[in-house]
Amino acid sequence: MTTSSGPQAGSSRVLGTADAVTVGAAAMIGAGVFAVFAPAADEAGAWMWVALLIAAVVAYCNATSSARLAARHPESGGTYVYGRERLSELWGYLAGWAFVVGKTASCAAMALTFAAYAAPGWSRPLAVAAVVALTAVNYVGVRTSTGLARVLLAIVLAVLAAVAAVGLGGGEADAAHLAIDTHWPGFFGLLGAAGMLFFAFAGYARIATLGGEVREPATTVPRAIAIALLGVFAVYAVVGTAALSVLGHGRLADSRAPLADTVTAAGWPGLTPLVAVGAALASLGALLALTLGVSRTVAAMADDGHLPRALAAVHPRFGGPHRAEIAVGAVVCVIVLVVDLRGAIGFSAFGVLVYYAVTNASALRLGPSENRPPLLVPVVGLAGCLVLAFSLPLQSVVIGAAVVGAGAAVWALRRTVLDRR
Repeated sequence: MTTSSGPQAGSSRVLGTADAVTVGAAAMIGAGVFAVFAPAADEAGAWMWVALLIAAVVAYCNATSSARLAARHPESGGTYVYGRERLSELWGYLAGWAFVVGKTASCAAMALTFAAYAAPGWSRPLAVAAVVALTAVNYVGVRTSTGLARVLLAIVLAVLAAVAAVGLGGGEADAAHLAIDTHWPGFFGLLGAAGMLFFAFAGYARIATLGGEVREPATTVPRAIAIALLGVFAVYAVVGTAALSVLGHGRLADSRAPLADTVTAAGWPGLTPLVAVGAALASLGALLALTLGVSRTVAAMADDGHLPRALAAVHPRFGGPHRAEIAVGAVVCVIVLVVDLRGAIGFSAFGVLVYYAVTNASALRLGPSENRPPLLVPVVGLAGCLVLAFSLPLQSVVIGAAVVGAGAAVWALRRTVLDRR
């Protein structure tokens, strides 16, 4: 079952495997890697590695389900399309709704994180300026966006390599810090940490949402997802090992800038400004990739009438959904001016887990002739997403559930009006 909708048919298929991997890796290796290990260590203590493994397993299941579905539905929109085609219009809509609202909040979080590192005293105005600038980059074409993302990703990876080198190669590293002790953090502590670490993994969906703009999507998308996920997992494992071996889980949990504290404790305080620059650029790279993916899902939902149809328009020269890009940028700017960073991250995590729950449920509907994954993969992915979503802080769960419920109510109201016509 392969579909093609209006805007997708007009999109330019210009991205190869390397471009798609860049988009996914840039979305995953964002500001999260510079901050996520501290709250994860606070929740799980020395069991952080178990939490990282849980997050990686759930991410692998989601990636596999996404890849198999993308091969059957090679168009922009990601799980919005998969849920619509494999489950029902409602589930596709809810997936798209959760993705758009969750990742729009994540865009605001990335913009605020960039500004906090670059100029703390001017964080909100600078965050708005970053959103406007990157929206303009996306507007002139996806090839320009991936080129910039590749540059940002290379710089960030160089910074992370420096952190890992001084952390693991210095005399302050202590292998005893990596041992799991007898203090059990509780299931909510362990799973809450896994939920936060999963948030740092999320990003390979950006590859699937670009299905209408990659060459040979049936093979390119699954390959790019696998490469990006494995590469990012390796980066997180090495950098997390460096931070934990130098600081120990107690000092790591109390750190506000764990990677900066790692290089300082390892005897290289001169690298702290470099880490700050890396964090700022990582935030820009993630923001670039996130706005790219959100705008494509908005365009797909608009093409089906769930959002104003004007947002589905494709630019005749640049080949992207330019009105959706502008709309997403405008909404992110508004959120940046009023949002609380911690609340935005928690809500975004809930939204993305709901999104991937629908992904795995959709993968369960693939037939034997459609290269479906082993049954255990989507089952574990679905259960893992639901468990991690409801293990997040209570405020994030309540707000996230309320917003998803509001989306369902809007869909039901719209269906009622249409049925009466």
